[in-house]
Amino acid sequence: MAVDEVAPDTYRISTYVPEINLQFNQFLVKDDEPLLYHTGMRGLFPRVLEEVSRVIDPRRLRWVGFSHFESDECGALNDWLEVAPRAEPVCGFVGALVSVNDFALRPARVLADGETLSTGRRLFRFLQTPHVPHCWEASLLFEETEGTLLCSDLFTHGGDVAPSTESDVVGPFRQGLVADLEGPMAGAYPYTPQTDATLRRLAELRPKTLALMHGSTFVGDGRTALLDLAAAMREVLSA
Repeated sequence: MAVDEVAPDTYRISTYVPEINLQFNQFLVKDDEPLLYHTGMRGLFPRVLEEVSRVIDPRRLRWVGFSHFESDECGALNDWLEVAPRAEPVCGFVGALVSVNDFALRPARVLADGETLSTGRRLFRFLQTPHVPHCWEASLLFEETEGTLLCSDLFTHGGDVAPSTESDVVGPFRQGLVADLEGPMAGAYPYTPQTDATLRRLAELRPKTLALMHGSTFVGDGRTALLDLAAAMREVLSA
């Protein structure tokens, strides 16, 4: 497990699982009201807690965000809510209604599409993105101050890769997408009539940093990377 600052006061906590050749990354934003994006699975909680403790007092954690209701996104949510008495989950209406408010120890702070959440020096815009990367309740957070898009499973690529990169992240994602068209993990990325428009909306934010859950954080022209991602998904999946 490693911790690296991939954007100002934004820390990537990464665990590599060699059995599946994949990293699982959480992102901690150090601010007046600290935010953790992705909790990791419950089994990872003790290790992630230890790494968060190197950056902040975990009892100060105020917000816990995630894209959709999966174990690596929010499996350890209740563990964090127990550690941090003021912490609240952050999600959209659908996520709160169908999963989070039944599962979580405390009800979620529900944000509308386009609504912002301030953590102090940082301002996060909530983006409802159904089925992007996947699941009905999917959403993403864009940190407007530094231009960081917390983009969950978008751009996923395998390997025990570097914390950050300025190189292509679309090519490795496309290779994995093609490889997974058949087999037990097929169908992870749906392609709907809204997919292209959603990715283009994200591109128009012109992010400077793309914080990936699985793989290296990309630093560079986020707009072009997202447009290239849209083209790759259209090519591979729409057929």
